[in-house]
Amino acid sequence: MFDGVAARYDLTNTVLSFGQDRFWRRATRAALELRPGDRVLDVGAGTGVSTEELAHSGAYAVGADLSLGMLYAGKRTRPHVPLLAGDALRLPFADASFDAVTISFALRNVNDTDAALRELARVTRPGGRLVVCEFSTPVNPAFRTVYLSYLMRSLPAVARAVASNPDAYVYLAESIRAWPDQAALADRISSAGWRRVAWRNLTGGVVALHRAIRDESAI
Repeated sequence: MFDGVAARYDLTNTVLSFGQDRFWRRATRAALELRPGDRVLDVGAGTGVSTEELAHSGAYAVGADLSLGMLYAGKRTRPHVPLLAGDALRLPFADASFDAVTISFALRNVNDTDAALRELARVTRPGGRLVVCEFSTPVNPAFRTVYLSYLMRSLPAVARAVASNPDAYVYLAESIRAWPDQAALADRISSAGWRRVAWRNLTGGVVALHRAIRDESAI
């Protein structure tokens, strides 16, 4: 499915989010508190647009994704960004390889969310940082109603005009609606070997940034 949307993926995301995707990427980079010389892994990196943003901090940023189509598209547009094939459930890195890890708009696409969170902990050094940037639940009831209507009705229609595989965006809308809210995701992160879990709402809760620290005692 993701191979099928790769060709116009970045453009479609910008259109569907009304340009907010750029703001969300910058917020993710800021939340990671990266320093020059840090090693950061961007899981579910897609075409590498998020990995490129992370590198602006001066850190060494590596992107990994399961979709070869997305990686090929990224290599064409961002040949300078390190991108490699990797499964979020079996990352091709040694234990404690990174100072920070992040996953943006991809955690809900993994077959086993809890296993993915544990795998992210495995490749992060003790005391290292995690930021999950993912669609969430708007906090204002009236706005939430409007947003859900946009997801289920307007988003697929807009996708038909700009996306290379519009049917995939029906899945997108359904997966967002079924995803846990902020508190429920925080609980799952805590159970996976992370501590000091907190979240910050972006765009009224359309997106939430969950931040955590690698528990030194986690396996």
